[in-house]
Amino acid sequence: MRVTSPLLLALLVLLLLPSPSQLRKAGQGRRLKVGRRLLRRDRVRGQGRQGRSGDSRHQVPECSEYSDSEDLFVDCQGRKLSSIPIALSWSRAPDHLLLARNRIRVLHDGAFSGFEGLRSLDLQQNRISVLEEGVFLGLIHLTTLLLQHNRLGTLSEEALIPMPALRYLRLHDNPWSCRCTLDSLVRTLQVPSNRNLGNHARCAEPVGLRGRKLRQVDPELLCLELEPPSDPPDPQGEDQRDSTYPLQPIPIRGKPDATTSCHTYLFPTPRLDCRSRDLAEVPADIPGDMVHMDLSQNSLRRLKARDFVEARSLRSLNLSDNNLEDMDTASLSGLLHLHELDLSNNNLHFFHYGVLEDLYFLSLLRLGGNPWVCDYSIHYLVYWLRLHPGVTHSGLLCHSPPELRGKSVEDYVHSYNRACSQTEHSQTEYGQTDPELWVTSMELQEEMEPAHLRGPQKYHVTR
Repeated sequence: MRVTSPLLLALLVLLLLPSPSQLRKAGQGRRLKVGRRLLRRDRVRGQGRQGRSGDSRHQVPECSEYSDSEDLFVDCQGRKLSSIPIALSWSRAPDHLLLARNRIRVLHDGAFSGFEGLRSLDLQQNRISVLEEGVFLGLIHLTTLLLQHNRLGTLSEEALIPMPALRYLRLHDNPWSCRCTLDSLVRTLQVPSNRNLGNHARCAEPVGLRGRKLRQVDPELLCLELEPPSDPPDPQGEDQRDSTYPLQPIPIRGKPDATTSCHTYLFPTPRLDCRSRDLAEVPADIPGDMVHMDLSQNSLRRLKARDFVEARSLRSLNLSDNNLEDMDTASLSGLLHLHELDLSNNNLHFFHYGVLEDLYFLSLLRLGGNPWVCDYSIHYLVYWLRLHPGVTHSGLLCHSPPELRGKSVEDYVHSYNRACSQTEHSQTEYGQTDPELWVTSMELQEEMEPAHLRGPQKYHVTR
């Protein structure tokens, strides 16, 4: 028994030891437990960062921040946000908060707690339909509030009271219901000192007030109750028109309004975005403080005189990808500070004499993608570029006539002038001073413009 006892003990130990496969599974189990523990720790930390304020607002790391003139801008545009990010997410309290092009639907009381230092707030192009009265509490320094292009139907004056410094309020392109609940807001907008509050907002309903500006509608009409007519319908079939609202003359249809047709961005620099708005002409009432304007991808065929006369602060103008065929001589007048002009991908053949004369500070001119005609009408553009060597230009190639297609317009003008010089030298050498060979100023003007743009002539000069 004493000999066999150690053997039995060894056998029992081997039986109790786990197999190699069980050891591998145990190691994997330990690694899984460690991974789960680390994941739980990260989640707790993330919830701690996102839940400091104790409400539904959340941190959005994708928002960017940058400084301009010592002001801090927080840019959360186009981030698919459905709520306001928390104020503790950035290096310091922001001065400007950009929340355009998101998915915000409702703004509750105290939504901007922690943002008391804001001076501008951009909420345009969201889906906002409800603003509670205490939503802007604490924003005593706010001067600019952009709420255009949303779904607001009503708004109380009480929502604006917490913002005593407010100077610019944009409310257009909202379906305003001009009824009694809008009375206090309409009366506030019509105070003479509030001339920059809600300038372009219009009624969407009722039918009798549709299209009228909030700043112009009679507040007494907002609380009128419409009752169904008690009289039986006219047997003659005549319409029983409601006479509650005074008849308004049908306005003469004019140019589209720039503020309502385009998206306006005020920060970091004023910009008017009119891309792909199916515009057939340059919109009217361009704000004078706009620095950049994008009119690309529209249906513009002609620029008329004084189209941009109100846009005296423009530094860049994009007119690419339209159907431009003609630019009036005074179409760019007033753009004294323009630095960049994009006319690429249009249907331009030449420039009228004098069309570029106001562009003293132009430094970049894009001309590619146009069917430039290399004849005498193109000479003005080349001469202007020679007189302004600081202008960088591109895309100036002949499209017609066929023998010059693809050739540089400048090379064509140079070869044309060289040929003219040789002709003049030959005429001088052989004493050809026949008056019939002289080119008068009237003939020169005729040659500067294509035949289809010339007016009727009383006579024809044959050389």
